[in-house]
Amino acid sequence: MNERNSAGELVEFLRGELNRYSPGGKLPSSRALVERFRVSPVTVTRALAQLAAEGLVVTRPGAGAFRAQPRTTAPAPGDTSWQEVSLSGDGGPEVVPRTVDASGVLVTLAAPPSGVIEFNGGYLHPALQPERALAAALARAGRRPGAWDRPPVDGLPELRAWFAREIGPGVGAADVLVTAGGQSALATALRALAPPGAPVLVESPTYPGMLAVARAAGLRPVPVPVDADGVRPELLDAAFRATGARVFVCQPLFQNPTGAVLAPARRAEMLRIARAAGAFVVEDDFARRLAHEDAGPLPPPLAADDPDGVVVHVCSLTKATSPSLRVGALAARGPVLERLRAIQVVDSFFVPRPLQETALELVGSPSWGTHLRSVAADLARRRTLLAGELRRSLPELDLPHVPSGGGSLWLRVPGGGSGADEAAFVSAALRAGVAVAPGRPYFCAEPPAGQVRISFAAASGAAEITEGVRRLRVAYDALGSFGG
Repeated sequence: MNERNSAGELVEFLRGELNRYSPGGKLPSSRALVERFRVSPVTVTRALAQLAAEGLVVTRPGAGAFRAQPRTTAPAPGDTSWQEVSLSGDGGPEVVPRTVDASGVLVTLAAPPSGVIEFNGGYLHPALQPERALAAALARAGRRPGAWDRPPVDGLPELRAWFAREIGPGVGAADVLVTAGGQSALATALRALAPPGAPVLVESPTYPGMLAVARAAGLRPVPVPVDADGVRPELLDAAFRATGARVFVCQPLFQNPTGAVLAPARRAEMLRIARAAGAFVVEDDFARRLAHEDAGPLPPPLAADDPDGVVVHVCSLTKATSPSLRVGALAARGPVLERLRAIQVVDSFFVPRPLQETALELVGSPSWGTHLRSVAADLARRRTLLAGELRRSLPELDLPHVPSGGGSLWLRVPGGGSGADEAAFVSAALRAGVAVAPGRPYFCAEPPAGQVRISFAAASGAAEITEGVRRLRVAYDALGSFGG
């Protein structure tokens, strides 16, 4: 049993034992708990810290742990109903309502109930995360001189330089801002580039978190369809002309959710169209470090060869490491960089220095390359297994494209494009013990068909992937024929 589980069990036991002690009464010593429960001192320390955080015990250095004094009665809840009136209008009409539907994001962030297979997750399963390398990097970072000092607002120079080298030779450290992950970088970019009420062109389908960020900024997402080769240039040109938009957000590499890679011929054409429209292209390069081992040579980021400053580049370490290593980067050229910097400083001041130091230690260690190679191999095996199991056991779900990067598959649900069919399948899957992500939140307009996104990166391993597909077969059969 690992330390994390042991600590949780010890917390539950001690929580039940607290009534045996009077308020202020001393609990058994750490040594006594170690001997009694046959756990490590680290486990005992973690359990007591959890109880202290809950306000149930008080720890005193050199004296031990004591039962806390009972909490005072909570005050009666106030009346917040006035906020419904206040939030519905702030003195003038809004072009775009600022209410935000975060359901598409929460689907990939919320842990499923116990016993439910996580085919809807947006991050690597802990088995794929570099936990030992992260722990070692964090320990080394903590020993760095000034590790807890205030960092430069733009980020540590060494980390900015590392991101610049990763993006390409056309980008320098001075062009880079360190951000608190990719989501924060996207929010900063959209607020910097478009005023409230403005249209912003987006791929269709696209990442729900980006749609939520755009709507939270008061922007109006306008869909531009993608196919197997990425965004369609002729439709992008038409969308710029029809809307007057000055921003286009795209994921040229392993697009989420389709897995498409922007075709070489379309890369230059897309930038030409945006430049002619006087528009920025926000490049969300989220999956570069999630390429599969059979992906072959990857195209460089769009920002690597963009002397005119059309591209605002977003990337992050989070997807390839841990949800909690929220360290990313914004890269841009020209006056827009100052606007990006100003918005980020106002929003968050800076990214915590310990996180930046940890990121530096991680990417500078030999374990970084080893981890990326391991993830590339594991994701390729998982993708091949899931695609094969789906085609063998559930051929009714159409799988038009098997990607060579990212952590999920995008499938069409039969039934004539009915949203009800999609919702019914997602609900039936959950009843059968497997959580999948519905396709509707990936569209900012009416979707052309019912679709689902199935993650292989969030599953625990091959056995769970096989079992998950078996449960999806059960769910499908329980619904009978679609569109009947």
